[in-house]
Amino acid sequence: MEITLTAADGHTLSAWTAGPREAARALVVVQEIFGVNRHMRRVAQSFAEAGYAVILPALFDRVERGVELGYTDEDVARGRALRGQVDEHKTLLDILAAAAALPAGAKRGIVGYCWGGTVAWHGATRSSAFSAAVGWYGGGIAAARQEAPRCPAQLHFGETDASIPMSDVEAIRAARPEVEVFVYPGAGHGFGCEERGSHVPADAALAQRRTLEFFARHLG
Repeated sequence: MEITLTAADGHTLSAWTAGPREAARALVVVQEIFGVNRHMRRVAQSFAEAGYAVILPALFDRVERGVELGYTDEDVARGRALRGQVDEHKTLLDILAAAAALPAGAKRGIVGYCWGGTVAWHGATRSSAFSAAVGWYGGGIAAARQEAPRCPAQLHFGETDASIPMSDVEAIRAARPEVEVFVYPGAGHGFGCEERGSHVPADAALAQRRTLEFFARHLG
C-alpha cells in the first residue's frame, strides 16, 4: 500500500508500506539508488512476512517522483545522478518521517541496501530513532566510520565488491569494533539482489538470516 509522509521541513514523499499495523517490531527499509522498485518492494514484503510493520520511503522524491529503475548500465548511471542531487541531511529527515509513521509502541529498526546501507548507518549515528540498524554493502559507511552508532549495528559486504574495497571494510572494523561486520567470500556488490548478475542466492539467504536474527535480538 502506498502512503504519503511529511518530513520535518515540510517535504512530502511517497512510501510503500506492508506488514501488520499492530506489530511489536517495525522497520524502515531504505532503497538502493534504483528507487522504490520491484526488488525493494520484494525486500520489504519479505520483512512483512516475518511479522514486521514496514515502511519503504521514496527518497528520490526530493528530486524526481515515481522513480523505478532496473539494473542496466544506463539505470546505474541515472541512479547515481539522482543520488548526487539528494542532500544527505534531508534524506535523514525522510527516514525519520518514515520512522515516525511506524506503529506507535513498536520497537523500530532500519535496514538499507547499497546507498540505503549508508543511509541506514546515518540513521543509526545521526539520530536516536532506532533500536537496531543493518546495512548491506553501503559504500559511504567507511567515510562516516568515525560516527558512533547510537544503537546496535550490523553490516554486510561482498569480498569482491568493486566499489567497496576490503581496505574500507577493515577501516570500519578498526574504527567500530562494537559493530558486527560480515564479509561474503567471492561476492560482489549487490549480491542480495535477485535481479542483478552479481546475485549470490546462498550469501543473500545467509545475510538475511543474520539480519533477522539481529533484529530479533535487539527489537525484542
